[in-house]
Amino acid sequence: MSYPTPESIDAIFARQRAFFASRQTLDIRFRKLNLERLKAALVDHSEALYKALYDDLGKSREHVDMAEIGEVIHEIDFALAHLDEWAAPKEVPTPDLIAPSRCYVTQEPFGVTYIIGPFNYPLNLTLTPLIGAIVGGNTCIVKPSETTPRTSAVIEAIITQAFPPDYIAVVQGGREENTHLLSLAFDFIFFTGSPNVGKVVMQAAAVHLTPVVLELGGKCPLLVLPDADLDQVVEQVMFGKFMNSGQTCIAPDYLYAHTSVKDALLARLVEKIRQVLPEVGSTGKLVTSQQVARLQGLLASSAGKILVGGQADTEQRLFSATVVDRVQWDDALMAEELFGPILPVLTFDSTENAVDEINRYHPKPLALYVFSRNTQAATAIIDQVQSGDAQVNGVMVHAFSPYLPFGGVGASGMGEYHGHYSFLAFTHKKSVRIVG
Repeated sequence: MSYPTPESIDAIFARQRAFFASRQTLDIRFRKLNLERLKAALVDHSEALYKALYDDLGKSREHVDMAEIGEVIHEIDFALAHLDEWAAPKEVPTPDLIAPSRCYVTQEPFGVTYIIGPFNYPLNLTLTPLIGAIVGGNTCIVKPSETTPRTSAVIEAIITQAFPPDYIAVVQGGREENTHLLSLAFDFIFFTGSPNVGKVVMQAAAVHLTPVVLELGGKCPLLVLPDADLDQVVEQVMFGKFMNSGQTCIAPDYLYAHTSVKDALLARLVEKIRQVLPEVGSTGKLVTSQQVARLQGLLASSAGKILVGGQADTEQRLFSATVVDRVQWDDALMAEELFGPILPVLTFDSTENAVDEINRYHPKPLALYVFSRNTQAATAIIDQVQSGDAQVNGVMVHAFSPYLPFGGVGASGMGEYHGHYSFLAFTHKKSVRIVG
């Protein structure tokens, strides 16, 4: 795949600046029409996406239908159903100090926006923010991940079919192209990826005082209290930790179980893995061979005990579903977000101690999961641990709701999107007062 020159990127940026100045994107009918075009192009390329996502990440058709194509279409349909309501000016009361007058708040597009897509859900996490850019009335340059080249090529084909590049364009590339793009005076930047790259994006945005949304990650804990339904825990760990080979930013990164139930829980979990995910390639593909080698290195450095898994095929980018018991907070597996199918297991004796340890060692995760039959006890823990999102007796699927804001806090990110929150993310609240 050939990458564009800085001069060609500058030309696209200039044309989008001119297109936004034409005010065509302000028309709500224009925005809806382009949502329909995106949906049609997505459907037209569904077979190509199935193949590309399997080649890049080993995703099954069922997985693609649920978490990639299906989720994007769901967001498009939701936006089409609600955009008129979102875009309508909202009247607010007028205080006596500035009466007589009429006051309202309207949502104004930022202008020329930039979306940097990740590799783990390369379609969903690139096109769902794009829906926000469209409904907000912006133009947009999209850079898909260079580490999923087949899917990125299909994303470019979808966007090329649906839109003129003066309005929405794809720029393929790696670090060099991204660095040049970040040097431009965008009006808004949306980034999904690692905290380290998020810092680079934020530093670049600061030069032009460009607002950003950063969707990052972190080590998401899954706490199991003594009264938890262990079969439910196993079911949710199998779904959340090992889907997409663990490459999900809101996947449970580590299992934190009460000492009274840990052994029984692990016996059931290991048995289920041996039944359902017995092969080294059962969880799908990791994005690169380097990522396989990274996980092998972390596992080799761990002082924990491998209960199941641990096998890898670097050349084929495969890593088996792995559970490691007797892990401590200073273990190699607890140094950083794993982003792979390795589940470290830690134990606690009291919920107070568990809360303190999470907040001390890995504060403000992107998601927090608590399993207990006592909802009050579980929500009490949620109230004591700052996190982007949280669930009781479930994992990950909160991200499928367009009614819930999705985003991190602190090191796990800033800003949120999905549904109405995507519209809010890609627009500025403008206060208006009218006298007379």
